[in-house]
Amino acid sequence: MDLLSALSLGELALSFSRVPLFPVFDLSYFIVSIIYLKYEPGAVELSRRHPVASWLCAMLHCFGSYILADLLLGEPIIDYFSNSSSILLASAVWYLIFFCPLDLFYKCVCFLPVKLIFVAMKEVVRVRKIAVGIHHAHHHYHHGWFIMIATGWVKGSGVTLLSNLEQLLRGVWKPETNEILHMSFPTKASLYGAILFTLQQTRWLPVSKASLIFVFTMFMVSCKVFLTATHSHSSPFDVLEGYICPVLFGTAWGGDHHHDNHGAPHGSGLGTTHSGLPAKAREELTEGSRKKKTKKAD
Repeated sequence: MDLLSALSLGELALSFSRVPLFPVFDLSYFIVSIIYLKYEPGAVELSRRHPVASWLCAMLHCFGSYILADLLLGEPIIDYFSNSSSILLASAVWYLIFFCPLDLFYKCVCFLPVKLIFVAMKEVVRVRKIAVGIHHAHHHYHHGWFIMIATGWVKGSGVTLLSNLEQLLRGVWKPETNEILHMSFPTKASLYGAILFTLQQTRWLPVSKASLIFVFTMFMVSCKVFLTATHSHSSPFDVLEGYICPVLFGTAWGGDHHHDNHGAPHGSGLGTTHSGLPAKAREELTEGSRKKKTKKAD
């Protein structure tokens, strides 16, 4: 029995799943993605010296998930770039964030109440992309559970999984910052979401797709807005993983996590600790660290 239907929320979930993403939600997705690019050390400098490379990095941030998903499914990886409206919209956002006089556009979209709205809307896009990616993979591979999970995963977190390629475009090579080694909250959430949507697509999870989209979107929006508002780099999954991983894999997950990931040392000694940060962890850095990095780049 569909829980949301029992709560008379089935119609709301169905209407929510049909809300068009372009242009408002896609615009928010592009804004937040390119803001995180600007937080990267040297990104502003790169945009002044090598604007084409900066633009390519921005396109990877905006469309990396589509590129990686097409690569997995054997489809033309440049196919999504035929969507001229989205490319032009993302390019306009890139130009305004990096080259707007007095950084007015950047300052406006980074104003915390405004930014929280954009972050929430980005998560709506993320969840919808996971659902669409799994549906697409299911169309080609009806019984390919792992293919569906992989496609949904990269649809939700493709840009972070392509972080090393994006670094190369910026002239940086840090293989130790691989997203697989240091998974951020969006990457983990996308993986867990991909598993849930795969179970739903294969009818092992007795809920409607619209209901699952609604519930998982509310979860993602709540978590990301809270983490952004509190400038936190923790993950809601940390406590659960701290109990489960030592049992399943025989490893002191908590100790490794705080050593490798983005723990308390980040708040002190910026000059020494930033060199050990995974560059891909843009979505988990504190706001103070980001602003200081941006000032250095400027």
